[in-house]
Amino acid sequence: MPHSPIIHATHLTKRFRRPKKQPGMAGALRHLVRPEHDEFTAVDDIDLTIHEGESVAYVGPNGAGKSTTVKLLTGILVPTSGEITVCGLTPFENRQENARNIGVVFGQRTQLWWDIPVQESFRLLGDIYDVPEDEFRKTFGELVDVLDLSPLLSVPARQLSLGQRMRCDLAASLIHSPRVLYLDEPTIGLDVAVKARFREFIRFMHEQRGLTVMLTSHDLGDIEELCERMVMIDKGKIVYDGSFAEVTRRFGFEQVIHFALAETDRESASAAGRALADRPHAMVSQPTEMTVDVRFDSREATSGEIIRDLATVLPIADITIEETSAESIIRNLYEGSLSFEAEAEAEAAR
Repeated sequence: MPHSPIIHATHLTKRFRRPKKQPGMAGALRHLVRPEHDEFTAVDDIDLTIHEGESVAYVGPNGAGKSTTVKLLTGILVPTSGEITVCGLTPFENRQENARNIGVVFGQRTQLWWDIPVQESFRLLGDIYDVPEDEFRKTFGELVDVLDLSPLLSVPARQLSLGQRMRCDLAASLIHSPRVLYLDEPTIGLDVAVKARFREFIRFMHEQRGLTVMLTSHDLGDIEELCERMVMIDKGKIVYDGSFAEVTRRFGFEQVIHFALAETDRESASAAGRALADRPHAMVSQPTEMTVDVRFDSREATSGEIIRDLATVLPIADITIEETSAESIIRNLYEGSLSFEAEAEAEAAR
């Protein structure tokens, strides 16, 4: 269960100035003489609190501000305004102390030294973080055992496969026993088996060791298996902060019924449309001459009612009901075809 706040941000804002240049040599010279800049707000006045022991998915479309937020939390960037603390420290003012409290795994980068054996990278990281020898041996032994790293310890990082490197990077991020672990697309490019093992270890550290986890990922499997809470950011602003299950509950109203026809009928979609004329939000399509699909809002009609309406107008051979997947919900939220504001207004109207 969550305890005290371990990450706390209030009115956190980060703006960047970007050079505004015209194309070509003339544009470059003009910018050199009279430079112009655009101001871009990557993180826009957000409030965020994460309690110790929580596992939180921090998600959003590309360019939403996820990576900028993580860089602010790690102390890499200085906020334009607002306040932020991690384990009671201001990250950019206390970078070394903050680094001792956090671990970071980037799916596209490694913290291992490329040309030396993996175990030497671990040893160097232990020295960098001033981990006492007895504590280092204990933590190192546990990580090697749980992640099955023994066959990899003498291998240089450059000779590791992607899955092997990610297991080693995960161990490297935890060698100093941090309180917070940031995961940025940690399973990108991994095969199914390695992903499962990676997630299992993170779940173990979270549940058994009380590790606080903040995950940014586009892989829905990561989110579903590791995080109960989801924070969604879009255009620099937090648009949702709550349980992942609540998102699927609030937006899992769209269903599709696939009708397989007993005989070819090119007019089936037209006939179905006429039969559903009093259901304006039901959308009928005919992917093939032998199939008809009906997409509808389950808050306005049940699947049984749709089937009843069409039972006498279509030569039905088989029926398949497709529930809205969490993946499609998240995709539609990213693309803007669903919004929390519109859904809240619809709930109020009902």
